[in-house]
Amino acid sequence: MHDLAIVGSGIVGLAHAVMAVRRGLRPVVIDRHAAPIGASIRNFGFVTVTGQGAGGTWQRAMRSRDIWLEIAPEAGIEILQRGLLVTAQRPEAMTVLEAFSRHDMGRDCRLLTADAVRADYKGVGSTLQGGLHSPHDLRVESRTAIPRLVQWLANHGVAFRFETTALAIEGTEVVTPQGRLRAGAVVVCPGDDLSCLYPDIYARHAVTRSQLHMMRLSPPGFDIGCPRMSDLSLVRYRGYAELKESEALAGGLAREQPQHLEAGIHLIVTQGADGSLVVGDSHHYGRAPEPFYDVAVEALILDEFKRVLGIDPPPVIERWLGTYASAADDLMYASPDDRVRLVVVTSGTGASTSFGIAEETLNDLFGTETSYER
Repeated sequence: MHDLAIVGSGIVGLAHAVMAVRRGLRPVVIDRHAAPIGASIRNFGFVTVTGQGAGGTWQRAMRSRDIWLEIAPEAGIEILQRGLLVTAQRPEAMTVLEAFSRHDMGRDCRLLTADAVRADYKGVGSTLQGGLHSPHDLRVESRTAIPRLVQWLANHGVAFRFETTALAIEGTEVVTPQGRLRAGAVVVCPGDDLSCLYPDIYARHAVTRSQLHMMRLSPPGFDIGCPRMSDLSLVRYRGYAELKESEALAGGLAREQPQHLEAGIHLIVTQGADGSLVVGDSHHYGRAPEPFYDVAVEALILDEFKRVLGIDPPPVIERWLGTYASAADDLMYASPDDRVRLVVVTSGTGASTSFGIAEETLNDLFGTETSYER
């Protein structure tokens, strides 16, 4: 018998396994696939603190960032980039960044003039008004970080049951085709699998899927310094979008870039150890989004890339689609049974907040309260 059964080997499930190991618990991780292949390896690997929603989400992101820094060297995961540069292409965007810098979440962030950005960074567009640099954010390479985290956990006594489908949860037993797994508690982290376990809870929270277009570009020939975001990010990330100053920017973007907004595009550019750039993304919502990559959406993303970085996009060397669970709230947390918790990040912030969420969950199940807001 295990102390904790965790259904799902994405970053949310793995974060619960990490925090369980830290408590001295004996967890088992169950996943229907042969390895993690979902949203957790298809994203930017960007641990985004800056711009997260005020309150619980931002607090969890700050905590998760700290735990990433502790776990990464132990697991052989390289921190490829640190910090974040948000560039403003419009005066209205600069006003939002100025307001954000005065907020508690803007602590330690630096406002930069256009000249200061150009002095410190390569790849800056001609419409630049200025920017904001944050020291809080991190970037890892998802496709290698997740498998290394699995290996590190296995080396620390975590049992993995891959290619094992959780058919049902009965009390604290996980029913699988290979038999029943008994545990002292169960945490279910199924991501955007909306119909297998607890579909009634997903329906009650109006959870759907968000699909995104992403790509990897050839190295541009220079170091971008840190991950980049642009004006479009300021109306999507709640930490900026909920400021009253964002209203004027939203109106301007609606007039000037309606196609980008309709496709849910906001620019993120990160850089790998080989110099290549991971670029995205878009957001299309539905229970069953079409599985086809749309080159028209790609063109809109690359249009924003050229506007912000001031260079023609390098050749695309990889393209892919990702999906994640999406709802009005950032997190769906439910208790289907006394010793069972359903934990689903519904805002695309799994890499950014999962360790903080997992710490809360285990406090809930095994004691010691945390003061995070839900």
